[in-house]
Amino acid sequence: MVFAKSKQESRLKIVKFIYVVYVFSIQMAVTNIQFTKIEIQIAKYLFKHYKNRHNARQLARILSINHAHANKLCNLLADKKLLVKESMGNSVFFSYEYDDKLAIKFMEYTLSLEEKEFPKWLSVLSHSLKKFKDCIEMGLVFGSSIKTRDFNDIDVLLMHNAEKSKDVKKIKDEIRKSELVEKPIRYVDIAEKDILLNKKDKIFYSILSDSIVFHNPEKYADVVRKCRK
Repeated sequence: MVFAKSKQESRLKIVKFIYVVYVFSIQMAVTNIQFTKIEIQIAKYLFKHYKNRHNARQLARILSINHAHANKLCNLLADKKLLVKESMGNSVFFSYEYDDKLAIKFMEYTLSLEEKEFPKWLSVLSHSLKKFKDCIEMGLVFGSSIKTRDFNDIDVLLMHNAEKSKDVKKIKDEIRKSELVEKPIRYVDIAEKDILLNKKDKIFYSILSDSIVFHNPEKYADVVRKCRK
C-alpha cells in the first residue's frame, strides 16, 4: 500500500511538472506575440517601404520616437521574427521579414485594420469606397488627403482587370452624383501586371508605400512582395 501510494505521488508530481512547463511555454508564446502600438507602426512602415533598409535612428526620426526606444523595439521585433537585422560596418539596419509565412500573415491582419483607421475627415469616403469591393482586386487611398484635413482632392488607386472597367465606371458615377464626398476624387485605374511592370518607378513606389489599404490587404501584401523581386 505504501509503495502504491508513493508511486501515485510520483505520478502526480510528474503531471504537475508537465503542467507547469506547459503553462510556462504558453506564457512565453503569448509574450512573444504581444505587440505595442509603436512596434506595429515600425513593422508596418518597414513592410510598406520595401525598397529601403532603415536603422533605428532613421526610424526614430520618421516616427517621432526616442532613438534608444526605437532601437530596443526593432531588436524585439527581430527576436519575434518580424524583422531582419543586418550589420553594415558600425551600423545595424532593419527590414521586414518577407520570407516568413507567419510574418506575412501578421502583416495581412495588421493591414486589414487600416480600413477602420481612416482619418475621421475621410469617413464618408471610406463608406463610399466599399461599393467597389466586388469589382476590384485591391484599393488604396494615397496622397495629401490621408495626412491632413487641408487637401484639394482625394487620390484613389483601383486595381482591377479590364473586364471590370464598366462596373468600376458605374460606381464612380454613383459616388460623384451622390455628392456625399465633397472633394473631387482622382482615380488611378491599373491592372496588377502594370504595377509590376512599373515597380521601379518612384511614383508607384510612393503610392504603394504611403497609402491606406481600403480593400484586400492580402492582395496588397502579395503585390508588395512581388515588387521586391
